Amino acid sequence: RKDTRTLTSFRTRDGREDWDMRHKGIFVWAALLLTSAVSCGKKEVEYNHIVPTPFSAHYYDSHYTGHDVPADGSAAGVTVRIRPGMAGRFGSEGYRLKVGEGNIMAEASDSIGIFYAMQTLRQLKDSSGIRCAVIEDFPRFAYRGIHVDVSRHFFSIGEIRKILREMAFYKFNNLHWHLTDGGGWRIEIDSYPLLIQKGAWRTEKDWDNWILHGMKFCDADTPGAYGGYYTKEEIREIVRYADSLHINVIPEFELPAHSEAVFSAYPELNCTNSSAGNGEFCPANEEFYRFAEGVLTEIMELFPSKVIHIGADEARKTAWKTCPDCNALMKMEGMLSYDDLQCHAVSRIQKFLLSHGRIMAGWDEILKNDDLAEGTLVYSYRGQQGGIEAANRGLKAVMTPGEVLYFDWYQAEPAKEPKAMYGYSPLKKMYSFEPQPVTEVLSSFNQALIKGSVQSIDTIGFILPGNAGNVYGVQGCSWAEYIPDENHLEYMMFPRLLAVSELAWSKTEKDWNNFKLRVNSHIPGLRSRGLNVYDLHDGPYITAKACENGFSELSLDCENAAAQIRYTLDGSTPDASSKLWTGEPVRISEKSVVKAAAFVGGHQVSYLREAEIVPGEDLVFWYPFNN
Repeated sequence: RKDTRTLTSFRTRDGREDWDMRHKGIFVWAALLLTSAVSCGKKEVEYNHIVPTPFSAHYYDSHYTGHDVPADGSAAGVTVRIRPGMAGRFGSEGYRLKVGEGNIMAEASDSIGIFYAMQTLRQLKDSSGIRCAVIEDFPRFAYRGIHVDVSRHFFSIGEIRKILREMAFYKFNNLHWHLTDGGGWRIEIDSYPLLIQKGAWRTEKDWDNWILHGMKFCDADTPGAYGGYYTKEEIREIVRYADSLHINVIPEFELPAHSEAVFSAYPELNCTNSSAGNGEFCPANEEFYRFAEGVLTEIMELFPSKVIHIGADEARKTAWKTCPDCNALMKMEGMLSYDDLQCHAVSRIQKFLLSHGRIMAGWDEILKNDDLAEGTLVYSYRGQQGGIEAANRGLKAVMTPGEVLYFDWYQAEPAKEPKAMYGYSPLKKMYSFEPQPVTEVLSSFNQALIKGSVQSIDTIGFILPGNAGNVYGVQGCSWAEYIPDENHLEYMMFPRLLAVSELAWSKTEKDWNNFKLRVNSHIPGLRSRGLNVYDLHDGPYITAKACENGFSELSLDCENAAAQIRYTLDGSTPDASSKLWTGEPVRISEKSVVKAAAFVGGHQVSYLREAEIVPGEDLVFWYPFNN
């Protein structure tokens, strides 16, 4: 302990920091002594606040009050130990955090782990100081992503930075930046300047009205023009800022479909040589491939990400069917369907990316290709089946089923919420999803969430033994058709983003009641950081379990942890004086119409829900698409 030279680090010849292994034994002994010096409280207590849940955590009835937690997540005032030997168990992102009454120590194999330890430390702060704790933690999945669509509606650099800060706080490590689509082109490309001059601006902001009036684009100086784009320097700024938060930025350049914005500037790249009524590139046109390779070259210069997303989803292929060039190519190559044309285009783009040391990613339509390279990322958005197939084929599956993990779906009673895309995905539904459906039971449960009703096990696939590790991660997606501004973007993302964080990071068994408490405790912090947060007013959720002797047990639940649920069994509307749900199942012995609502301080804070309970029958709430 006296010879501090044994604890100093040095640089190896390749520039990495390591500990002097000549004194490894002394270092380990010193670390153990330091660990024992972290004095926690005598009594272990519950602490329902950390999101995502750490792998292992013990909290105590005392606090560290030596200094405040840096708001920027830095390790100022914390004893930091970089221990390469921890990599075997914790990986590069895991950490050990010990908060005692007199000091704080963070240990990890890499600086990334220290960074995540500091995010947890920020969440240990309460009104009395920093909660004493001993935490060991590491992520469940390597990929933890958030997708932001800036094509349908444009969001400022400041808003992207704001989202990145929250992503880091909740331990996400990939921003999927949807920069191009039919609604607008958002990235400066020097070799094709008309993309931002003509493709970044449209005649109307309202999405439905713009489509109704012919999806017209215009120049930036046109009166009423709506849109915007990011300069190359702004892109570089976001990439640098994200890197400082240990977040990789994956750009998406959409092809061969969703490209109306491109054709407003370069109509010769589609099959009809028209700027209207056609959203697909012509896969038989060599100019398309020259364009795509030119754009991708400039994108790769801006983004160091090994992964480049090409979209490849939802091609209607209508113009291809009457295109002489497309039909000639099909005949020459022996293609049997127009899907083969898309596979041809995807293969060529994949080959180009691989030649530049990059990995292709795409939505799950790319599974139609039988030549996908090892390491290809498949984003399963049409339910879970794409992810299951990708995992079983040895590809990297990113689970992002639209029916569950899309932030643009309604998060509460659709008829009473601001207009959204469709569907119904409240916080509890997102939290309930299982990213690794390795059994028929798990897959069937997921499918019920996805479809909104019970699904037969016999009709559903699952991830086969040995392939679970091919689920690379989880992603929540913000699509912006009906998210017209930054305020509404935040309303749709928060706090549901916390459920995705929990799915992506935490290895512990799901506990909805505990997660509900933690999410509710984060609402004030989210607001204090300037976010427009949905206030968790969905529910109550009415369920019943059939019992052997012919009756059923009623259960009630809602998102708001501070609320009291009041209910009636005679079909009348509950008020603040109606029966109180105490958390214990209620016996139902005759057919009843249950009505329930949540109250705080005598005021109703949720929507009114009702359901019919039939004794001896189960009632499961599968989040039906009732909009």
